[in-house]
Amino acid sequence: MRTRVDVVVGDLLEQDVEVIVNAWNRNFIPWWLLLPQGVSGAIKRAGGYAPFRELSKHGLLAAGAAIATGAGRLPFRAIVHVAGLSAFWTSSETIVRACVRNALDLATANGYRSMAFPLIGAGTGGLTPSRVQEVMLDEISRSSYAGRVVVVVFPNASRDLE
Repeated sequence: MRTRVDVVVGDLLEQDVEVIVNAWNRNFIPWWLLLPQGVSGAIKRAGGYAPFRELSKHGLLAAGAAIATGAGRLPFRAIVHVAGLSAFWTSSETIVRACVRNALDLATANGYRSMAFPLIGAGTGGLTPSRVQEVMLDEISRSSYAGRVVVVVFPNASRDLE
């Protein structure tokens, strides 16, 4: 079975998948000091702080790393947190590719059959949504992951893709 990929405009937390991906900041600032914003903020508001407490036990994540945690109050099997930013709070195509590759490898290892990604590195990371989507789709196409992947474009970011 090949990877099935869908690109949708919407809310990451409303996807019908087993696992969602959180674009994370590498843990070099404690999670409790960060203002809830973006994808992580939405996860904290809807799912609670338990996934972030669990994530903090892994220490500083290398750029591109992926770690699975519980989903807190969210209806998913897990949250895969990827370190989408460098130490300078920027992203790059190399980091985005590593995040996607490592998240898909983790999904394969854990038997997750479906997962939803936000646009990793767009916005705070400094990359344009259109370029991030292009890089992510290319990296997904190179993967041996045998499940469904949903790339979720937040409605504001979709304007940049037109």
